[in-house]
Amino acid sequence: MHKIITEEKVRQRLGHINEFEEMLADSGVVILKFFLHISHAEQGRRLQSRLDDKDKQWKISDADFRERLFWKQYTRAYEDLLTHTSRKQAPWFVVPADNKNYRNMVISEILVEAMSGLKLAYPKPNFDPKVAKL
Repeated sequence: MHKIITEEKVRQRLGHINEFEEMLADSGVVILKFFLHISHAEQGRRLQSRLDDKDKQWKISDADFRERLFWKQYTRAYEDLLTHTSRKQAPWFVVPADNKNYRNMVISEILVEAMSGLKLAYPKPNFDPKVAKL
């Protein structure tokens, strides 16, 4: 958005992300990445709510309003990031997040499915518990 780094540097960093996640996956780490997508309209409602409620005004800054002007550019950047860093061993899940209950349900389902696939079990004791006496 702001051309702080070159396109070449962006590509290099995306490559580094993929290499790091590949190393983690090779070590047995399960990687799940969630992109919580809030619509432009919902972001506006949430910002307005914070402006209207004195107890929530601490959550906002002038940057929130300045950066909102770059919505389309951020959208393209996010699409680029998701496209270039979603891999089989480290997938992105784009989750609609306007509704917090729905967001939480979707994420919970993905986590439960991923954990079920791990076939987790309690470790076996290294002694016979039947003979243990207190």
